[in-house]
Amino acid sequence: MHPTDERRPLILRHADVVVTMDAQRREIRDGAVVVDGTAIAWVGASADIPVPWLANAAETIDLHGHVLLPGLVNTHHHMVQSLTRAVPAAQDAELFGWLENLYGLWAGLTPEMVRVSTQTAMAELMLSGCTTTSDHLYLFPNGSRLDDAIEAADAMGMRFHAARGSMSVGRSQGGLPPDSVVEREQHILADSDRLITRWHDPARHSMRRIVLAPCSPFSVSRDLMRESAVLARARGVSLHTHLAENDNDIAYSREKFSMTPAEYAEDLGWVGRDVWHAHCVKLDAAGIALFARTGTGVAHCPCSNMRLGSGIAPIRAMRQAGVPVGLGVDGSASNDGAHMLGEARQALLLQRVGHGPAAMTAREALEIATLGGAQVLGRDDIGALAPGMSADLVAFDLRGVTHAGAGHDPVAALVFCHAIDVALSVINGRVRVREGRLVDVELAPLLTRHRDLARSLYEAARHPHTA
Repeated sequence: MHPTDERRPLILRHADVVVTMDAQRREIRDGAVVVDGTAIAWVGASADIPVPWLANAAETIDLHGHVLLPGLVNTHHHMVQSLTRAVPAAQDAELFGWLENLYGLWAGLTPEMVRVSTQTAMAELMLSGCTTTSDHLYLFPNGSRLDDAIEAADAMGMRFHAARGSMSVGRSQGGLPPDSVVEREQHILADSDRLITRWHDPARHSMRRIVLAPCSPFSVSRDLMRESAVLARARGVSLHTHLAENDNDIAYSREKFSMTPAEYAEDLGWVGRDVWHAHCVKLDAAGIALFARTGTGVAHCPCSNMRLGSGIAPIRAMRQAGVPVGLGVDGSASNDGAHMLGEARQALLLQRVGHGPAAMTAREALEIATLGGAQVLGRDDIGALAPGMSADLVAFDLRGVTHAGAGHDPVAALVFCHAIDVALSVINGRVRVREGRLVDVELAPLLTRHRDLARSLYEAARHPHTA
């Protein structure tokens, strides 16, 4: 390939290591990548960059001291929860108690809160090396819509899988959420169809896709699960929900449905390569075999699983069986942080706590955070650095004190050493983070407004009659 006058390339060169995650899992010392428009044109050693590219480069960025790798992929999040971090009443609860303490706060969400929290959460993700994210928004009070999150994401420039979540079974019908935050199922399905028509882009290198995502077995009906699967397959979009998160989740499925969560998912048509489930901490051997056989994906959320005391997901067993596994930071009220590189590090450490030092290597953790996430989201255009792939790349500067003495294996050091923020991020061929700072977003005013909204949301819930 050669550059044209209309498309002048971006060249990233002299990275200490380029981690390609390509079919051969090449790691290229003194490596380089050439970006042509929104796609990668060339990957190789810096000394071998074709002269026509060098002569016509729009910009050349030197990455001495950096590791360059594919943008990290976040497969599970609840971005509005960044407004309710470290809420006292929910600090020491397991999943069901945690939810019951927070539903009342989230009932006060407004469209502005959805927009500002989405941008704040995306800023945090981008600075941690994430270039593609899913978000699971499942309650829509006070006129809020998924459109609010999508429009906010467009301004941030992240590759976005917007999951239209829903809850339809309130406490009066045996569900967990209060009746005030559930929706009518016909409205959910109609709005889901509207969103697909309005926003979904199935094309290669797409920046925006819609996902149908009824929240959980304890907040929606069997009918909504089935109808959502029928609609998703008719419209060619993916499916996502929470599954088998903790012991109470298992007990609920056995009591209400006389099935394990995996059996419940299979019964409703919620298995296949177009489906991924969050957590799966308690997925049993039969469930793992089912997911492997059908290509059903899992979003692994180690920090959230620890924060809520849910347990250690059997990720080693899943990967050995062939289950697609990606990484998820989960909501910022059950993790209280959303650092993707830190999540990869935690994934490695937690598997070793549960299953010994051979349970996960540093490179496996990075693979889950890149290629694994791409596979879970049903994408073949992200997660690796190779010609024709989307131009999503991130570079981490390993010259600081946290990586002193780790030059023997800088790739492993990314995971074993303290997680650092990204130095450079390119998304869809455009530099979005440069020298550790967001290029297109003024962070200080965004955070000021986010703090104000978080305070007002919390105070309104504490004093409902004076708000």
